[in-house]
Amino acid sequence: MSANHLAQLLEAALFSASHPLTLNELRGLEPDVSPADVRKALEALREHYETDEHAFELVELAQGYQLLTRREHAEALTEARIAHRPRKLSAASLETLAIIAYREPVGRAEIEEIRGVAADGVLKHLQDRDLIDVAGRGEGLGRPLLYRTTDTFLAMMGLNELSELPRLDQLAVALRPLAEELPETEGEGEAVPAEEQPEDS
Repeated sequence: MSANHLAQLLEAALFSASHPLTLNELRGLEPDVSPADVRKALEALREHYETDEHAFELVELAQGYQLLTRREHAEALTEARIAHRPRKLSAASLETLAIIAYREPVGRAEIEEIRGVAADGVLKHLQDRDLIDVAGRGEGLGRPLLYRTTDTFLAMMGLNELSELPRLDQLAVALRPLAEELPETEGEGEAVPAEEQPEDS
């Protein structure tokens, strides 16, 4: 099979798929082709889209490959109601997802201990949206279910693997209160915490 024909076959599959396709799935199009040949053809497609300034790009995410609209066009498509924007997740769902992503596999009790509220409803919602699934059972009392994130979560976050998440120490710096980062200005004294400042009249 010629390299051009393989690239066209891969392009057709990627164009038709609504989710990232793994290397094994793409190899299934032509079982006699080696993984190296598939990767080479994918890289050729990526360079072609980039060089010719196509409105879409080949992205590697969720352990697979997918054709996606370039970000600079996504908002215009959404506003014109040509593209559907997924429903936003609640703060509770995002918090629970973050705990699972950084601690997986993790049980409901640990999630509830960290968040301070019951997690049953949120966990079911995340499972229904295929953002988490059951990784197995823990060794504790009652052998509780353990949860992990899914490839759907990786795709939603634009990640290829969990190691691409920001490190916890990076998050600690990003989330540090502004008062801790700004040096005191001479004559202004100590910064007053927000909760101690007088309310606007």
